[in-house]
Amino acid sequence: MNNLVPDTIRQEPSPPSGPEITHEDIDRAHDRQRVLRARAGRGLFSKSRLLWLLIGPGILVMLGENDGPSMVSYAATGARFGVGFFAPFFVLTFVMAIVVQEMTVRLGAATHRGHAELIFARFGPFWGWFSMLDLLLGNFLTLIAEFIAVRAGLGFFGVPPWLAVLIAMLVLVLALITHRYWTWERITLAAALLNLVFIPVAFLAHPDWHAFGRALGTWHPLPKGGLTNETVIVILSDIGATVTPWMLFFQQSATVDKGLTRRDIGYGRLDTVLGAALATVAALATMLCTTPLFSHQMSAENFQGAEFAQALQPIIGRLGAALFALGMVEAGIVASITISISSAYAFGEVAKRPHSLNLPISQGKSFYTVLLLCAAAAGGLVLIPGLPLVPVILIVNVIAVLAMPPALVFLYMLVNDREIMGDLVSPWWANLLAALVVILLVAAGVLFGVSVLAPNALAHLGGG
Repeated sequence: MNNLVPDTIRQEPSPPSGPEITHEDIDRAHDRQRVLRARAGRGLFSKSRLLWLLIGPGILVMLGENDGPSMVSYAATGARFGVGFFAPFFVLTFVMAIVVQEMTVRLGAATHRGHAELIFARFGPFWGWFSMLDLLLGNFLTLIAEFIAVRAGLGFFGVPPWLAVLIAMLVLVLALITHRYWTWERITLAAALLNLVFIPVAFLAHPDWHAFGRALGTWHPLPKGGLTNETVIVILSDIGATVTPWMLFFQQSATVDKGLTRRDIGYGRLDTVLGAALATVAALATMLCTTPLFSHQMSAENFQGAEFAQALQPIIGRLGAALFALGMVEAGIVASITISISSAYAFGEVAKRPHSLNLPISQGKSFYTVLLLCAAAAGGLVLIPGLPLVPVILIVNVIAVLAMPPALVFLYMLVNDREIMGDLVSPWWANLLAALVVILLVAAGVLFGVSVLAPNALAHLGGG
């Protein structure tokens, strides 16, 4: 446990000396030198440069979670239910994500250890391996859905499935060949910001902005018509589109890989809030894109990404439909990169193997092998003819919601462990917010159980 003492004295990690210096150490030391120079400067330019140097993991994790399955879930919500209950509900789910992900920032900066590594060290090998294998399984299922989204989005342009999967894999490989965390992060950030393409598409759809504003300002705690099996599934799917276990592992490990320290936590929080704000806007825009389908009472129960684009084309035109399909492709590709990396991080942390995007392939063989094998296997399964997108998305997102409370228990115990956190343990108000998130997730899981075991009881619970 001695290697997990809190980082109370060291404000900036000193470059290692002696024969143990690696390319990874040198790259990270160079990054920290740039941060130190920006921090030493004065004026708006220096502050802006410091922010630019320190942001990344929070925006990536939030926009990465706006993945293919999430965007299809948001689109399906708009097409089935319009705005009403779900517009403010989306905002609530991203607030939940901020509460959860802020804890990973503090953990990573205080301990310089990844999430899986901390679980292994504090709770023993069994729970360390269990958490890693559980993450890998959930991530693999999600990766399948990501490649389906890419296949469906590119299918709008007539790209055959095998070529769509190949394009996604090539982008993944190209993002990794720099062997540099900083370069990878900037490239992926640029790609992730394309998630905002749904905003102009929403304007092309000419939604009822008055109804949208009224929905945000006067939220009713239950969907119109009460709770039904369908609304419960959509609620869980939309929660699973925003708060998932892989986000914990990715952001904490990325915080460590980036080299953030205790002095950077404020910027890490700002990074997380900024990412959540951008992701919320993109999610709401996606829902607004498909509200015309709800207004025209079109059935969109089993639409895939390309089918949404095709259905919207008479309303928003060829350009708008093409942008919608490209948004689905971007969401799937960016998420396939970040989710694959979270699996590789967790494996390396638990198996005690090198795990960093600063590693050349020769030094990080296991890290890159796990990353690429997970993506390639998921991409291969997507080539199965007739594999449906929406049912897979529902399964993946529901599993994510049901798996989240146990993951949050580990996170809660770690972030309140004074031995490793020192004075960065969670204050009472942060623990209260975390407890409320767990309660909401457990309540969603209970609702799902009721919908399966006693569907008629939902009418009494929801007033329908």
